[in-house]
Amino acid sequence: MTQILVPTLGESVSEATVATWLKKEGDSVAVDEPIVELETDKVTLEVNAPAAGVLSSIVVQEGENVEVGALLGEIGGAASGDAKPAEAKTDAPKAAAPAAASSSNEAQKLSPAVTKMINDNNLDASKISGSGKDGRLTKEDVQNHMSSGGSAPAASAPNVPKPAPAPSAPRDTGPREERVRMTRLRQVVAKRLKDAQNTAAILTTFNEVDMGAIMALRKEYQDTFVKKHDVKLGFMSFFVKASIQALKEFPAVNAEIDGTDIIYKNFYDIGIAVSTPQGLVVPVVRDADQKNMAGVEKSIIDLGGRARDGKLGIDEMQGGTFTITNGGVFGSLMATPILNAPQSAILGMHKIQQRPMVMKDGSIEARPMMYIALSYDHRIIDGKESVSFLVRVKEALEDPQRLLLDI
Repeated sequence: MTQILVPTLGESVSEATVATWLKKEGDSVAVDEPIVELETDKVTLEVNAPAAGVLSSIVVQEGENVEVGALLGEIGGAASGDAKPAEAKTDAPKAAAPAAASSSNEAQKLSPAVTKMINDNNLDASKISGSGKDGRLTKEDVQNHMSSGGSAPAASAPNVPKPAPAPSAPRDTGPREERVRMTRLRQVVAKRLKDAQNTAAILTTFNEVDMGAIMALRKEYQDTFVKKHDVKLGFMSFFVKASIQALKEFPAVNAEIDGTDIIYKNFYDIGIAVSTPQGLVVPVVRDADQKNMAGVEKSIIDLGGRARDGKLGIDEMQGGTFTITNGGVFGSLMATPILNAPQSAILGMHKIQQRPMVMKDGSIEARPMMYIALSYDHRIIDGKESVSFLVRVKEALEDPQRLLLDI
């Protein structure tokens, strides 16, 4: 038998959720063929078959959590005739599960995460009803069992802390409702956003930008730009360059708090928020200040496409110094973005909309206007800095020549 193990998931990532088994027990597999998909808080990754043969057993079911190095399943020898290789293992002796169980048949229903929970709380697995596939126990089953008073009396040392209270049982689902488990990515995004609100002193300042000059520049040079660089000149590269120019003038906006220290970043790795079917991710354009407009556009297109396909590497979403998010693509006229911790600020773009504006000569014109928002951590960025930063961004966007002259 060849074991299928959870691979190293990346820096600071120790747990994943089994998202989809691409093969079922009894299926033939080729070496290096994708066999199961794991979902972490950052990316979805495929685990390939370490050897050719037959998927003889699936140990961890879809929806269950696993840690690095945990056993996912096993691959046996090639199939022959109509016999299922998965059945051939029944004659081999199996190691008893470490949790208390009524039989080996019960023990093989326990995932590593469930086994640990049962052992830690000295429970009897045979007395817990399983709601998973084929009656397997899930973490929720164990939590519900404990919350209903089913925990067994444990002869534990007096100094051993009691387990945290289990969450209350989920409410009943109505006849016209559907219950779907949140993806691991969405769970982590929700936790991080809430943590940012609980930790940082978040304020938001607003301004508005006349996008006429940029729109005219794009119209005049778009064809030439595409012919030379093989990529369209979008709005995002202007915002990236304008932000970097302002970050250089106001370094606190590009910094982060670490305990009682401030860490100033002398580089500009700009995160670009991307909406994907799995949830929001923020891939990072590295050293964006060293790229020209075409280089920024190409990086954003590449990262955004791979983010939506779930093909980003974990390292491509770490270490950003400042983030830009564009709610305007969905029609948002104004919003207050939440910090992408541990960063100290985030710039929000919005929908371009024609509005009547009073010009310098007193005349009124319909102009393509965009509201922009800067959410910032007031612990490190003062109000004057935040307002001045946003004014610099506005000035650079309304007079794009500033970006070329770096003024």
